Amino acid sequence: MPNTRSAAKRMRSNEWRHAQNLGVRSELETRWKKLVALSQKKGEPNDGGLKERARILVSKLDKAAVHGVIPYGRADRKKARIAKLLSKK
Repeated sequence: MPNTRSAAKRMRSNEWRHAQNLGVRSELETRWKKLVALSQKKGEPNDGGLKERARILVSKLDKAAVHGVIPYGRADRKKARIAKLLSKK
């Protein structure tokens, strides 16, 4: 239990930020899984929007790293894996 008003406010803001960050991380993971699934499909005409989805995911990874939701290294690693997926297709 916090002892001061400022500590109480900090707890409330931390809870709110934690909830926001969970949502962002969940969205990133969902987009990653959908991108991998789409890249493994055979015979997709016009790559099924794979490049556009990859572009959006890279943008969201960068934004999450800038805001401190995920570390920069993790964002860079995911972006490298996305580039590897696209080069295979």
